[in-house]
Amino acid sequence: MKILVVEDDAKIADAIRKGLSAEGYDVSVARTGDEGWRKLSTEAFALVVLDWMLPGRDGIELLTDLGGLERRPPVLLLTARDAVEDRVMGLDHGADDYMVKPFAFVELLARMRALLRRSGAPDIVQQRVGSITADIRSRRVWRRDEEITLTPREFDLLAYLMRHPGQAVSREMHAREVWRETKRSTPLDNVIDVHVARLRRKIDDGGAERLIHTVRGVGFLFGDPTTARKHPGGGS
Repeated sequence: MKILVVEDDAKIADAIRKGLSAEGYDVSVARTGDEGWRKLSTEAFALVVLDWMLPGRDGIELLTDLGGLERRPPVLLLTARDAVEDRVMGLDHGADDYMVKPFAFVELLARMRALLRRSGAPDIVQQRVGSITADIRSRRVWRRDEEITLTPREFDLLAYLMRHPGQAVSREMHAREVWRETKRSTPLDNVIDVHVARLRRKIDDGGAERLIHTVRGVGFLFGDPTTARKHPGGGS
């Protein structure tokens, strides 16, 4: 399930992305209103977490523009403005809910779940690809009926791959989304390769169905390699 976070504060955006990713959501981040609009115009999202005060096109302007979309996702508006008239303005311009900063992540998550229920989107509890089932909340993994013990990093890596089944995901995307490393001056390719090799041994061990595949010149793919398509996040 894809969530768009439009937030110019890097620390807040990264904290939300990290928390939502741990809950099994596929999170995309935009740092400006214009970037958020470009993503909304070309991709489908189940929900938008939107900051009010953005450089360029602000949250209220973006809410107005969202009204023109054929399929408008629910919007949770974030802001430091806590006056009643500000809340009314945000809701009147199309926000489906409103949270004042600072906020507790657990409350943000609960409000998101409520909005997703109202919109008819299913709540994410488990992910299944082939014979593998991952429970996002308990962080447990099974191959058919046999439980597989993973380290926290291995689970994060598996969960990320499972959110993109059949897609060749680059090492750059793994570094950014699993290791939270945004500076390519700190190469993690060897570290990622080692963790993927360990995960592959655990996931594919003894199984007739191989699920983790190396895609030459790109990165790694989880699922059926005959359906491979490159993840839009870049090269290997």
